Amino acid sequence: MNKHDTELLPDSFLNCLEMTDLLELDLTDTAITLDSGFDSGYNRAMISRYGLIPVVKPNPRNTKDESKLKALREDFDEQTYRERYKIERCFAWEDVYRKLVIRYEKLQATHLGFKYLAYSMINLRWFIGKN
Repeated sequence: MNKHDTELLPDSFLNCLEMTDLLELDLTDTAITLDSGFDSGYNRAMISRYGLIPVVKPNPRNTKDESKLKALREDFDEQTYRERYKIERCFAWEDVYRKLVIRYEKLQATHLGFKYLAYSMINLRWFIGKN
C-alpha cells in the first residue's frame, strides 16, 4: 500500500534517531530540512522535542495577509534550506539512469552495483567539467 511521505515521517524520524543512538552519534542542534508539504506544528514540535532544529519551508496556505506571511518567514532559515538543493539535485541525477528508476534486478547487490556505477559516472562528469 502506498503512503504519502507526511504519513511516513514520524516512524522514519524515530527510526533514524534509533540508528543514531546505536551509532553513538549526537545530533543535538542539527538542522532537519523539509519542504513545505511537511509544514505543520506537529512536525516542528516533534523535531524540536529531540533537540534538533526544524528548517521547514513555510506553506502560505493561500494567505494573502502580508503580516501573516512575514510571520511565517521569520523563523525560516533560507540559507540552510538552500543547502538541501545539493542533495535533491543528486537524486535527480540518479533518476537519469533508467535502470535505477525502474528496478529490474532481484538481487540487492546487483542494484547497489548499478547505483555505484551511476554515482561514478555522475562524479566523472563533474571532474571532467572542472578541467
